[in-house]
Formats: sequence, C-alpha cells, structure tokens
Amino acid sequence: MSTVIKGARPYGEGDPVDVLVEDGVITAIGAVQVPEDAEVIEAGGQVLLPGFVDLHTHLREPGREDTETIDTGSAAAALGGYTAVFAMANTDPVADNAVIVEHVWRRGQEVGLVDVHPVGAVTVGLKGEKLAELGTMANSQARVKVFSDDGLCVADPLLMRRALEYSTALDVVIAQHAEEPRLTVGAQAHEGERAARLGYTGWPAAAEESIVARDCLLALHANARLHVCHVSTSGTADVLRWAKDRGTKVSAEVTPHHLLLTDERLATYDPVNKVNPPLRTESDAEKLRAALADGTIDCVATDHAPHAVQDKDTEWTAARPGMLGLQTALSIVAETMVRTGLLDWRGVARVMSERPAEIGNLADQGRPIAVGEPANLALVDPDAEWTVRGAELASIAANTPYEGMRLPGVVTATLLRGRVTARDGKIC
Repeated sequence: MSTVIKGARPYGEGDPVDVLVEDGVITAIGAVQVPEDAEVIEAGGQVLLPGFVDLHTHLREPGREDTETIDTGSAAAALGGYTAVFAMANTDPVADNAVIVEHVWRRGQEVGLVDVHPVGAVTVGLKGEKLAELGTMANSQARVKVFSDDGLCVADPLLMRRALEYSTALDVVIAQHAEEPRLTVGAQAHEGERAARLGYTGWPAAAEESIVARDCLLALHANARLHVCHVSTSGTADVLRWAKDRGTKVSAEVTPHHLLLTDERLATYDPVNKVNPPLRTESDAEKLRAALADGTIDCVATDHAPHAVQDKDTEWTAARPGMLGLQTALSIVAETMVRTGLLDWRGVARVMSERPAEIGNLADQGRPIAVGEPANLALVDPDAEWTVRGAELASIAANTPYEGMRLPGVVTATLLRGRVTARDGKIC
C-alpha cells in the first residue's frame, strides 16, 4: 500500500513537494510518480510535520473506562496529530507491575491508531513507600521507558534517590510530579491575590520549585535522567536553567494550558479550570513560553485528563483536577508560540515531536522528514481555524477549558507508519 501527499511543505519551509510513502517508509520527496493503487492526499501547501509524541496522557484504562478508554483516547490522539502517546500509571489497578503495563501495551497495539507506551509507577500503588518493580516492567513486553507516580509526588528524597540510581542501569527516565505535599495541604488554586480574594487555599510556587531543585541535585549526583512533568512557574524554569548549566540530565515539559490560561479564570468559579498544578499568573505563562522557545523547557505534553461529569461539574473544592488536551494541543501551540513568532513550524516539530521522542527513547518517532525515514506524519493547515466543542471531541469526557474558543491550526491528516489513521476530522 502506498500513499502520496501532494503539495506539502515539510516544516512549513520552501515550495510545496510531493511525498511518497511505501510500506510505512518515505521513499521519495519532490515531484513523484503516483502509483496506480496509491491513496492521494491533496495537501495544497499545508505544513507537513513529524507525528506528535505526547509524554503525558491519561487514558484511564484500566479502571475508569467511563471517562476514557484506550480506544477513545487513541482516537483523540490521532485526530490531534499524534502518532505516539505515553499512558500514565495512575489507573485502577495501578500500572506498577508487568501484568498491567503489558495489558495497556497490548490494548494499544489492538487499537492501532497510535503507539501507546505505558508509563510504569515509581512506587507500589503510588503510595510513595516502596519502589515498584522497575526492572520487571522495563524488561516486559511493554518495554517501559518512563516511570512516574504522576498525580502524586515521590516526596521521600531517599526513595527518589534510589529510583534515580536504579534507572541508570535500566536506561529509563524518572518523571516527577513536582509537588511538596506538605506545602499543598488543602490547596485549591495558585497562591496569590485572586485565590485570597475568592477564598481558595493557596498553592505556592515553592511547592513545585523546591522539589525540582532537590531532584535536579539528586539526578546530578546519580548521573540519572530526570524529567519534570507539567512545569507551571517561572521559578521552575529558572531552576531548570541552572541545573542544565551544571550538566544535569534533566528535561521538562509544559502543558498547552499553562502556556495560554492563567488564574484570571478563577473568577468564574468554573471547575473546568481546576488543574494540577494550578493555572498560574500571566507573568508565569509569559516566562514559560520564553523558556519553551529557548529550550530550557524541552517539550509540550498535554497532561490529557478526562473526567466524568459527576467528578468535574460540581463545586470547586470537590471537583477533580484536569483538562482534555490531545485534540487542542497543536492549536494552542500555534496560538501561543507560532502566531507570536516565538517558534516557527520547525520549532513546533522540535517541541511536539523530536524532543519528546528523544526523552521517551523512541527510535522510530520524531524522525526527520526524509527519504528512508518512518512515515509517522501530521499534516497541518496553518491558515484554518476551528471552534472547540467538548461534545464533538473524540474523548468520552468533555471537560475542555477551551469550549467555544476559535483556535488556529487544523490537523487534516495523521499517518502512523504510512497508514492514514485520521483525515479531515475523522478516524480512518
């Protein structure tokens, strides 16, 4: 089976070219002869990028299939231009052993819309008391490459040190949800003027920054790879810059919602805006955008977190934190980074595909658009706009903070190893 993408602009650069894909590999770029049996995609000058890679996705299976499944989450990912996602471990039961991670991996293979890579828990049951079976999961069929207790912090410094030390022998990365729990007891929103005025218990920036600083020192001494999840404060960006200058093997992600949204949205009391870590100030968002542009923050990760209506549409303090993100991520990056001139489309490829693939140790993702490379691709119409409607998204849940927003950038086709998985807003 062959596919021809006619008139695309790789990385948004130069004149439109044709891209021929055969048996999952790019075999020609330029003016190509269209094979008789080829599927033809008329690009019309649209931007061709490497398929996106999300290091931080909550697919909820097993345990909360009422909010998301690997089927529906994979569909949302494909429609958003993703060809690989990392499914977080806070499922029920927790993905802290080979049986669960292999189940998630197999389900991803069966669905086949994106590569689903399970993230293994760092500690048993996410309890932060005892290390999980990191080696068994790393050597399982799932070949777990990233471990995280996301949703909870590995707060015990000795336990985190041991996890980092063990990770070096396994060639895996430890991804930390940076939150000092003693500083966030009862916290509901960013600690500042707005939270105080609205009566919310504040969530201090230092709760994140102190853990990041601690873990960067532990990783440096262990010569281990550390990844910081969902960076939300300007101070964390400063710590990361300092740690990288010292040679620490640390990488970091920022979510689309922390690039665009701020704690100004607290005034509505709408729990769709409740997220962990919380929305911060405009100053924080501005500095996060700059840190993403200069590489201090390595990549964008969605922290796609679907929730059932009864868990989200309730009073603020009782609502679960989290937002949908897979189908809107590209558009938010286009709005905050491309339209502002902070990134060009090659830069988008770096932060949404190349760097996350490198961090997750995926050899066949985030590859250059070149002859002989795997055809994991996303075709984007940079001039098109669309209006977000939660009920129309592929996820079971509908908790998007962008409801009714008109956003730029539309993913018109996604190819996984040459097979079209999504096209013109529909799953193929």
